[in-house]
Amino acid sequence: MTDLTLNDGRSMPQLGLGTYQIPDSQVAPVVRAGIDLGFRLIDTAALYHNERGVGDGLGHDDVWVTTKLWHDQHGDAEGALDASLALLGREAVDLYLIHWPHPAGGKFVEAWKGLVALREAGKARSIGVSNFLPEHLDAIVEATGVTPAVNQIELHPTFQQREVQAYNRAHGIVTQSWSPLGQGATLKDERIVAIAERVGATPAQVIIAWHLAKGLSVIPKAADPDHLESNWGARNVRLSDADIAGIDAMDDPDGRMGPDPREL
Repeated sequence: MTDLTLNDGRSMPQLGLGTYQIPDSQVAPVVRAGIDLGFRLIDTAALYHNERGVGDGLGHDDVWVTTKLWHDQHGDAEGALDASLALLGREAVDLYLIHWPHPAGGKFVEAWKGLVALREAGKARSIGVSNFLPEHLDAIVEATGVTPAVNQIELHPTFQQREVQAYNRAHGIVTQSWSPLGQGATLKDERIVAIAERVGATPAQVIIAWHLAKGLSVIPKAADPDHLESNWGARNVRLSDADIAGIDAMDDPDGRMGPDPREL
């Protein structure tokens, strides 16, 4: 399994398991099944309200755990992380992210200072952000001199955020893709389906393989064993340069599905 080297010197699994919208009461067996398959990165967030269940599924396994700070706690990152750690049953997380910049609240720079302190205290081994645009990244780096290790953003074939990707690359920030499969229509797109038929894979596996080939970290959500196993199997799918270029060409600047980071 491929790992990505972060700008703080640590290694992070490239392919992980997302848990968004998996209820707390149902997430533990999903996490356990993922770990049993081989997943070594589990992504959750305070907003998902499933950290206790994720923690139950993790058990004592040595697995990379990511959680996130919601913007109602930008002024108290330590208190927020302490609450998450208690639910997860962990003394530290591998990666703590500011979930959204929430510029209207005006506290994301303060929140980043809080994350820097949490890394120094050992409660978050690596720190990063989610849904940050270059203007937000510039602000936190200028204020602290500390560059995030990861920027987790909406990224799928029909919304590739190339400007943000380029900024991340130029600053040594790993880009991690959320909602990596896009909408259901993306899985049915004839260009994806044709590649899948040719390489003997599912459309979802083709899209995950594209993320991996692009050097992105990717955290597809799966809530049932078949989807988990299929997503894990995407590691073995090999795409040609032409396949990758074909998926690259699907980019649509109007393809955003989630909120605009400037507005949330």
